[in-house]
Amino acid sequence: MNKYALISLVGVIVLLAAALIGTLVFMQNRPVESRAIQTIYDVAPMEPNSELWGRNFPNQYSSFLDTGDNTVDTTYGGSSKFSHLERDPRQVILFASYGFSLEYNDDRGHENALTDVREIKRVNEKTPGTCYSCKSSDNPGLWAEMGMEAYDKTLFSELGKHINNPIGCANCHEAETMRLIVTNPALEEALEAQGKDWRTFSRQEMRSLVCANCHVEYYFKGDGKYLTFPWQNGTKVEEMYEYYTEVGFKDWEYPEALTPMLKAQHPEYEMFTAGSTHFNAGVACADCHMPYVRDGAAKYTDHNIRSPLLQAERACGQCHTDVDYVTGRVSLIQDQAYNTKIATEDAIVDAINAIKAATANPASDQALLVEARELHRQAQFYWDFVSAENSMGFHNPEYVLKILAESTNLARQAQMKASQAANDPSLLEIDTYYLDQEAGALAP
Repeated sequence: MNKYALISLVGVIVLLAAALIGTLVFMQNRPVESRAIQTIYDVAPMEPNSELWGRNFPNQYSSFLDTGDNTVDTTYGGSSKFSHLERDPRQVILFASYGFSLEYNDDRGHENALTDVREIKRVNEKTPGTCYSCKSSDNPGLWAEMGMEAYDKTLFSELGKHINNPIGCANCHEAETMRLIVTNPALEEALEAQGKDWRTFSRQEMRSLVCANCHVEYYFKGDGKYLTFPWQNGTKVEEMYEYYTEVGFKDWEYPEALTPMLKAQHPEYEMFTAGSTHFNAGVACADCHMPYVRDGAAKYTDHNIRSPLLQAERACGQCHTDVDYVTGRVSLIQDQAYNTKIATEDAIVDAINAIKAATANPASDQALLVEARELHRQAQFYWDFVSAENSMGFHNPEYVLKILAESTNLARQAQMKASQAANDPSLLEIDTYYLDQEAGALAP
């Protein structure tokens, strides 16, 4: 190598070194990056008025308002407020003497939550304020001000004077940072009981966990109707049932059968996270129910929360290339879950009729009747865990069929126990729902 080539090489090295040092100095002295969207207006912590948040995030807010106008149904769900009791009259029998036998409608969009809870026939003068827990963006502020214990003890009619806004931004987001947060104290307590801290969750995990602020199984604990998630033993259906048995809780007593009953709520989070295919693949609730959309150069999360089937190309198409195949597969899964669910309901109705007849017989073996009632209680809770969950099996198809199979088995065991208690083989008759319907149709 000659002298000039060596000098040139050293010069290049010096220049590259100087450029690298300059780049590092530049990066070191850059201001801390802020998020891509700069807010224009300050929003107070736990601000209940979502319109104020919308001044900074107009796309998200305008799409959220669309939840108020959703009236389109899918095959087994949707947002039209249809009556479950009219679609499936067996549920009038299954919830006999309980509020859900008076009126039980499918949920409308989030924007309608406050209106719908105030209009439902299940609300009366004794209804606790706890029933507002998942209906308003006023709640985070009220929980902070009152504490959840005082909130829940307040009557629905009285608490309603302080609640003016439906579900909104404050139910899921922290105003200062817009990060997703747990706002429901009952969820935080349930996680703590499992040794979990939501603040350690990843953003993708939070895109499901915020849904668990509301979309979970819960009950009203004690005379104060304290909102409680039954997760102490775990979030599987059998673990929650075990919890309810340990604490001796019941929602109501079934008339004539005298069974201490449980009413499942809407355990979408528990169903989805119980080892489902999509959950194990790292998919979050928001990926499907709130897919990303574009408005010009802006990319944002669609806050018109609804069934992915109503926007399959956008919701499913982000991962699946053959959307028609996917929606067809969903239909097959849901049809199977629905047909199995109806067969399970028929078995439970048979069990109810058998237990009622055995209870009315003074010669029945009371110990066997107690066993029959326990089997009935468990069978119906397992069935309701599927029925009250809003995916008709799709959130976790294998788990749903397993639960329904166990529910049917328990119901048939309950029927047999009742028959043994009364020493009456006629109580083993099946399809009594249809026989009762025929008898009613033939009555003058």
